[in-house]
Amino acid sequence: MSFLNKLKEKFQSNQNNEEVSDKYKDGLSKTRKSFSEKINDLVARYRKVDEDFFEDLEEVLIGADVGVSTVLDLIDELKMEVKRRNINDSKEVKSVISEKLVDIYYGEDGKEEAAVGLNMQADELTVILFVGVNGVGKTTTIGKLAHQLKSEGKKVLLTAGDTFRAGAIEQLSEWGKRVDVDVIKHSEGSDPAAVIYDGIQAAKSRQADVLLCDTAGRLQNKVNLMNELSKVKRVIEREIPNAPHEVLLVLDATTGQNALSQAKTFSEATDVSGIVLTKLDGTAKGGIVLAIRNELGIPVKLVGLGEKVTDLQNFDPQAFVYGLFADMLDDE
Repeated sequence: MSFLNKLKEKFQSNQNNEEVSDKYKDGLSKTRKSFSEKINDLVARYRKVDEDFFEDLEEVLIGADVGVSTVLDLIDELKMEVKRRNINDSKEVKSVISEKLVDIYYGEDGKEEAAVGLNMQADELTVILFVGVNGVGKTTTIGKLAHQLKSEGKKVLLTAGDTFRAGAIEQLSEWGKRVDVDVIKHSEGSDPAAVIYDGIQAAKSRQADVLLCDTAGRLQNKVNLMNELSKVKRVIEREIPNAPHEVLLVLDATTGQNALSQAKTFSEATDVSGIVLTKLDGTAKGGIVLAIRNELGIPVKLVGLGEKVTDLQNFDPQAFVYGLFADMLDDE
């Protein structure tokens, strides 16, 4: 059985898997339409797998924002695999492409370890710090994750650490009301570290399970950004050893390669432990997921696949690849 058909079987075998795959199919519809059409067109034009086929495939993958470096690695891997399996028919390459896309995501970490969720603490407070530039959907992500965690039975508290952007505190407060979660806040212009400190004390006294902390996203001055985030992290570490348990960088998938450069800047400024990729449903360039993972070695932990409060999903690399190839599988 081909790798694609194994994915199809997995995501249609039980209701839970089917719900996950449907979310990815819907959320990746723009990327899939563009990607599938181009791959199918490529396969139709080339009966044989030769150097010209790989050159055109390279263009398709770069067009999906998989990233030049990642694409070159992938093409080399594909060439070796095609040779090893003695594949001549271009139709058979589709399954190998899907297999290698999953392999590129997992890298050398091994298939089980790399598909990790959030680093939640079992019997103590979990502190999650959110970083990212303005306008990427950081506050919305915090609100949606608060809803998700609360629906799992956890006691959640939010901290409005972005005291610089006009309206940031009000926006987080609105999300707090919407998902019925308390927000710890100071006035605009306050010291972010002081707000985070108060958030930690409140979380401790109220015996919260999770504290979600917003931060300012000014990239104009990298030194200031680095100093600000370092100060916030020092406050957290002093109050709770080994925290923050996650530093999640929120990126807007619709910005493509610009998201990759933001990821590089923030990973230089602080220890980013995972990526949240928002607005994946609004772009035809969903390949950025693979570029970030392959070029920076940072796992994508959450993805935004729609507008609804329930559309923030734990990232599943196999469901992602299935979402990319679903139309081709349906055609078969």
